[in-house]
Amino acid sequence: MRWIIRLVILVAIIVLLELYAFQAIRTITKSKIIRFSWLFLSFVVYANFLYVALTYDRSSGQTSQFQIAMGLMLTVLIPKLVVLIFMFGEDIVRWIQKLISMVSSSEKQSLSGRRKFISQLALSLAAIPFASFIYGIIQGKYNYKVLKYQLSFKDLPDAFDGYTITQISDIHSGSFTNKEKIQYGVDLINQQKSDLMLFTGDIVNNKADEMDDWIDVFAQLKAKEGKYAILGNHDYGDYMKWEKPEDKIENFQKVKDIHKKIGFDLLLDEHRYLEKDGQKIALLGVENWGKGFNQAGDLKKAAIGVNKEDFKILMTHDPSHWEYKVKQDDFNYQLTLSGHTHGLQMGIEIPGVFRWSPSKYVYKQWAGLYEEFGRYINVNRGFGYHAFPGRVGIWPEITVIELKKA
Repeated sequence: MRWIIRLVILVAIIVLLELYAFQAIRTITKSKIIRFSWLFLSFVVYANFLYVALTYDRSSGQTSQFQIAMGLMLTVLIPKLVVLIFMFGEDIVRWIQKLISMVSSSEKQSLSGRRKFISQLALSLAAIPFASFIYGIIQGKYNYKVLKYQLSFKDLPDAFDGYTITQISDIHSGSFTNKEKIQYGVDLINQQKSDLMLFTGDIVNNKADEMDDWIDVFAQLKAKEGKYAILGNHDYGDYMKWEKPEDKIENFQKVKDIHKKIGFDLLLDEHRYLEKDGQKIALLGVENWGKGFNQAGDLKKAAIGVNKEDFKILMTHDPSHWEYKVKQDDFNYQLTLSGHTHGLQMGIEIPGVFRWSPSKYVYKQWAGLYEEFGRYINVNRGFGYHAFPGRVGIWPEITVIELKKA
């Protein structure tokens, strides 16, 4: 019953968007060819999405065909939302003016000129997100950005002053199609020449074999002091149908084995001590723990054998873990590294000035660096992409963090 209500709401929204978009087209042109082409294009996109959604093999997880269908849907719908805002706003003004005219008995004025201007303005502005989504699908998902932070801590051991960490997250290898572009991203990671490399989960979308064609690429990743990883929510195979429970268990073991093949030490509610010049810091990694997601992670288990006074770096895939469990923990986790959100792969971001994404309405910490109670979390925007086959304004990220002694 619930899915029927959601479907009705979705259809109603799409119909509203299409009505206002068609009004705008009809206002600025009398060409039946243009009007028909507009409607035909929309019909093809919706029909393709419906066909793919109803026919794709759910036992294979999310396919590239589904991602393309979703990308096309968003590409045609988001610009129409811009049109809706302008045209509906103009309708409200027009209704108010008609009401005032009826009450005051003033002469009616022709509003056709203003309607045409608003339609032209709305369609012109809608072209911006349309072009952005096309770019995001073709090139934006490979527009890797290296973001560098310097963090100071009073309790950092002296030997680790200047120690560098490269964080990557959310590879989602099942979405990849262009080996040359992925190789470029891996080369860019290696160019950072950090002491330590940390991967914070989601190496696949669902199945271990999604990584088969990419092992040779990601095995090239290098770090002077080692490479460590954790699991993300997609690594458990929870988002697809399995013929037998044993198949899911076998796949999960293969996903864990991938990390060995590319040279990463996978931490499953475990910790490692990193030593330098006789001093050490603790690196902890937990299984996935997320609000509303799989909560397999056991932080207390990972911390067994770690001293409270030790400087600690925690890897946990979902930033909601930090929000609900970690940031106020008396054990004092000085630095937490997460991913998961992807910044929803779309938004507006002007570095150091402004950033916005619908992701902020779901996660309090959704992209970048945050600090509370003297403790930090970095939420990596992800290396790969999922569901929507592109990135618009929120680019794939390689994080480099330098630790400094305060």
